[in-house]
Amino acid sequence: MILNDRQIAKLCTPDNGTPPMVAPFEPKLINRTGDGERIISYGLSSFGYDARLDRSFKIATNVSPLTVVDPKKDHSEAYVEHKGDDVLIPPHGFVLAQTLEYFHVPEDVIAICLGKSTYARTGIIVNVTPLEPGWHGHVTLEISNTNSLPARVHAGEGICQFLFLKGERPETTYLDRGGKYLGQTEVTLPRV
Repeated sequence: MILNDRQIAKLCTPDNGTPPMVAPFEPKLINRTGDGERIISYGLSSFGYDARLDRSFKIATNVSPLTVVDPKKDHSEAYVEHKGDDVLIPPHGFVLAQTLEYFHVPEDVIAICLGKSTYARTGIIVNVTPLEPGWHGHVTLEISNTNSLPARVHAGEGICQFLFLKGERPETTYLDRGGKYLGQTEVTLPRV
């Protein structure tokens, strides 16, 4: 079953000593700054949570000796690190980033990420593989610019929405397996 706003809020403000599912947690959808400036919304929505973009980025570049990107090989030299309030993604470019929020997925929940329509309408595609039961960390986001123009994404504002599906606890969780992306606290490149 998909979790609604009340169920998500309960898992994000636990009272039994378990860590919150999302932290920091915003219990309502925020679409303006304190000064009234419009921003791309983040926070709790009817059936999901709109996560924010953090300030750390790894921009893919072709200024390296690599000619092929292979997830089985180290290709960290193909990325330029950037920290800031925004990042400009080149036409048909690719950036790795992370959520500002830290997720701690319960053992009977799986989270699926979808891009926000505001960015999708500018050619920005956000891809994240599912957050498996028992996984925790800052989510590494894969952001592609399909546009023929450079595109800007903004830190501290909404970038994607997570939907949470609840079922019975699986036999083996991501935590049980000691998955390779468990507990990530920075933008993480592929690992084998």
